[in-house]
Amino acid sequence: MAVLSLPECTRAVRDRFATDGYLPLPSLIPSGTLPVLAREVRRLEGLALRRDFVMASMDSSPRHMTTLGGHVIARTSHLVPELYHGPRLLSWIGEVSGLPAAWVTDPLERHVINILHQEGDTHGAHTDDYPLALVLFTEAPGDPADGGLLQFTPHAHDLSGLETAAARHAHHRPGDGYLLRADTTAHRVTPLRRPGLRRTVMNLAYTTPDRQQARTPSAGQLY
Repeated sequence: MAVLSLPECTRAVRDRFATDGYLPLPSLIPSGTLPVLAREVRRLEGLALRRDFVMASMDSSPRHMTTLGGHVIARTSHLVPELYHGPRLLSWIGEVSGLPAAWVTDPLERHVINILHQEGDTHGAHTDDYPLALVLFTEAPGDPADGGLLQFTPHAHDLSGLETAAARHAHHRPGDGYLLRADTTAHRVTPLRRPGLRRTVMNLAYTTPDRQQARTPSAGQLY
């Protein structure tokens, strides 16, 4: 499979990520690779589980989504683990973030699939256990008015920051991606606003050598 279309790691790119905790990566998945990855994710969706609950550890924010954990993906896919463990990708993430990026040893959370596919589906407010998340889109609503937007507040551990004027919204298309400083950026995905929409992402988690132990039980509830 072709490698991702990673942008050059310039000072402007590093500065933007440091300031925003978020770096948009339009057309991250090459056009020739997107159908291959989308087919693989659709195949894996057959193993995914529906989740409908509120997460107490994240201010009782809602989870209405279908998910597949990394432990299942590792057993049933060669493509996803190969993509995750690409050494060039790890090096690029480290350069952009300024952190000594490392692969996550926990098989549950290192690479997961999240699917919103019903009206009202949402991935509610949270921060992640691991500091860096690379999110790849295989499906997304075409119109921002249809929901499924990333909402985030940079440098905010407190989830209430998502209710303030500092919160931002980002729309993405199939083939896009973004890098998020996921442990210090409060974030959520806004609800899908009508039937027939789908938002499917693969979340690749990266950490640092001194942070290999997840801090919360949230991943076990979701995956």
